[in-house]
Amino acid sequence: MDINTIEVSRSARISALRSTVVVVALLFVMTACGTARAEVRLPHVIGSNMVLQRDVPIRIWGTGAPGEKVTVTLNQQRATATTQSNRRWELQLPAMPAGGPYQMVVEGTNRIVLDNVLLGEVWFCSGQSNMEWIVVKSIHADQEVPAANLPMMRLFTTPARRSTVPRDDVEADWRVCSPQTISYFSAVAYFFGRELHRQLHVPVGLVVSAVGGTRIEPWTPAIGVAAVPQLAGKDRAENGDLYNGMIHPFTPLALRGVIWYQGEGNVGDGMLYRYRMQALIDGWRGNWKLGDVPFYYVQVAPLNWGGKPVDQVPQLWEAQTAALAIPHTGIVVTNDIGNIGDAHPRNKQEVGRRLALWALAKTYGRNDLAFSGPQYKSMRIEKDKIRVSFDYAGGELMSRDKKPLNWFTIAGRDGKFVPAQASIEGETVVVWASAVAQPAAVRFAWHQIAEPNLMNKHGLPASAFRTDGPQ
Repeated sequence: MDINTIEVSRSARISALRSTVVVVALLFVMTACGTARAEVRLPHVIGSNMVLQRDVPIRIWGTGAPGEKVTVTLNQQRATATTQSNRRWELQLPAMPAGGPYQMVVEGTNRIVLDNVLLGEVWFCSGQSNMEWIVVKSIHADQEVPAANLPMMRLFTTPARRSTVPRDDVEADWRVCSPQTISYFSAVAYFFGRELHRQLHVPVGLVVSAVGGTRIEPWTPAIGVAAVPQLAGKDRAENGDLYNGMIHPFTPLALRGVIWYQGEGNVGDGMLYRYRMQALIDGWRGNWKLGDVPFYYVQVAPLNWGGKPVDQVPQLWEAQTAALAIPHTGIVVTNDIGNIGDAHPRNKQEVGRRLALWALAKTYGRNDLAFSGPQYKSMRIEKDKIRVSFDYAGGELMSRDKKPLNWFTIAGRDGKFVPAQASIEGETVVVWASAVAQPAAVRFAWHQIAEPNLMNKHGLPASAFRTDGPQ
């Protein structure tokens, strides 16, 4: 055999060896990738330190290999699901009472162990900057932060993300409430949850998805817009990019209710905002598949908007109040705890407490609590005066500062409103002005900077209204 033949043979053997190595490497990579793809995975909201909703069937979901069986065990309860062709699986554990901490085990081709899991009350908290506003920027933060050692409360903050398509997950984790974790958490959500925790004595989980400076439309899913005829041609389905990125990932999650603090972005909408609220609430409820889940929201505070017409904010208040016609909703009025020079009033403690009053009374059946300030019900003309009646008068109307009632105006049939005098008579207010002999209408707090003093004996303020508004 000559030298050329030897070299060719050697080259062939080396080439074959290299090919074998490449094939083995490729098989290893393919096997590893296949194994990775087959691994059971959970969304971030299903994780250690989470709170799951008590007393209702518990939905757990994730991804895996098609056909893969997944078993979840929690508190001696077990359920199994088979992964579908779209790689998703979902199962239900039976309803369980409040308790924990427990360990949850998820088993497929791999095994996931979640620690420190609680069963309690889960609330979803959303809106714009006043919901996003953090504890450390609220009043008395130097006292609130060190006192936040509440291990039975758990916190989850969703990073801001817009998406043109519905997302399935977000990049965040549950945290145990402590002085080390509370500073940069939503103040309204925290003070709301803390009051529930104090009153109910059960674990509370708070999921926050909020972005400052946003209108309501990006938070609204297309199905919500489509279901409200008043929005036909006004709101486009693609506006829901914040819903896609920050709400949709949570829709399998069982929860007790929603709190919402938004509206400044929609000043100028007038009564249209009431229908946008309808679209948002119906859309969320429809996609969550939890029926008429409670939805409690905050009326925006008085604010000097500068060049805007002074009645644009009152018109938004009117629309927010009108949204109470949507079943299982409630409104918190803040015209006594705002700051007309700042769109972000710092007293988030009282906002959270008032939201909790609605939840405690309407969701948890606490019949001994006053939960709303006076809301306009009806008027009656009595010669040269108008008597105004209220819902939620609470047995007695009062002046917060003990001074004569303010921010009332009255008009005759000419529609020219003038400042009026007003006096409390039981659960009604009588309004008059010497310049108006034949009154026809009353307005209350109908100005963007109105901070009126009418309240009920429980210290909850009256909401702005006009008797000549849209019916």
